[in-house]
Amino acid sequence: MNKHMVFRAALTASMVICAPAWAQTTGTTSSGTVTVTGTVPSLCFGGTLTGGSNIDLGVLIDTSTGLLRTDLPAPTRTLTGAFCSTRSVISVEATPLLSQNATGTPPAGFSRTVNYRAAASGWTPTSAVFTTGAASNPAASQNRATAFQSDITITLDNFLTGGGTGLRLVSDPLYRGAVTVTLSVAD
Repeated sequence: MNKHMVFRAALTASMVICAPAWAQTTGTTSSGTVTVTGTVPSLCFGGTLTGGSNIDLGVLIDTSTGLLRTDLPAPTRTLTGAFCSTRSVISVEATPLLSQNATGTPPAGFSRTVNYRAAASGWTPTSAVFTTGAASNPAASQNRATAFQSDITITLDNFLTGGGTGLRLVSDPLYRGAVTVTLSVAD
């Protein structure tokens, strides 16, 4: 029995000695933070022009008077899918319709210029507006304070004969002008 007691005492002692090892976990937990970064550049896209890149006004004059028509059909054009990822500026600029072949000084009572107003709307609460022949065009640029996406509609109206409404236009198979809409990141 004595032997049995000695064995039991030895077994109990070894359990006591090993007990701290049984209570410990194997390994430690540690954490660290890895920073993940990226950038988004300031970017503007002026959209895709729908409705065609030409606005054909047809015959510009009333053939019974020779004076500029007051009912010129100017269909709108749309820049679809325009966006800016930051503050932006929309600007519109236009050139008058000018006779392309009759380029000399027109005779008395005639003009080779048709002025008009071009507007770009849908981007800012106030449309960007440019009038050809005007001394200044302060509304030609409009600012937007936030990132935005929208369609931009381009319209033409207020057609006037350059030099005065009583002037007739010189004959020419091609009068040409242009409208440029620019969407850019604001400074």
